[in-house]
Amino acid sequence: MAKAMMAYPELRHPFAEKPIHAEGSTTVLYQGRSITLARTGAGAGLLIQPDDLPGINGFTLKPEGACYEDLCVPIGANLLVDQQGEQWFDLTGFADLLGQPYVADSEQRVWSFAEIPAKRDGMMLDAMAPDFKVTDREAQVVSMADLKGKKALIVTWSSW
Repeated sequence: MAKAMMAYPELRHPFAEKPIHAEGSTTVLYQGRSITLARTGAGAGLLIQPDDLPGINGFTLKPEGACYEDLCVPIGANLLVDQQGEQWFDLTGFADLLGQPYVADSEQRVWSFAEIPAKRDGMMLDAMAPDFKVTDREAQVVSMADLKGKKALIVTWSSW
C-alpha cells in the first residue's frame, strides 16, 4: 500500500516550536542577515569574540579603535572584557556608544540590531536620487535631472 504524503511537511504544524539555532549558540540579526555565534560571553549584554565583529557589522578592531572603511571609533577599555582568561568584545556597549538601537530576547538568545547611525550619515551625504520624470498637477513634466545641484523635497502619496 502506498504511503500518504503531505505536500510541504514543514508547514504541517506552523505553530510547533522549532529551534532558532543550535543549543548554546546565539543569533544576531543585522541588516536582513542572521548570524549564528557558537560562543558568547556571560553577562547582561552581548559579549562576542573579537573575530566575530567583522561578520556581524563590518567593523574590525585595530589599535586606533573599531574601524569600518575610513570610519574609526575609539573604544574604551570597558568594551574589551576579560572572562576566565578570554577576551570578549561588548557588542551592546559598542551599540550604545554609537547610538545604535537594539532589542534582545534573552531567553531565546536572539539579538536584533538596527542600522548604525554613523554608517547611515555618510550615505545620506553622498546618496543621489535616481533620475525619473513625473507629471505635476499642472500637467508639466518634471525631471530629477532638472533639479540637479538643488535640494528637493519629494512628497508622494497613494490612496491604495
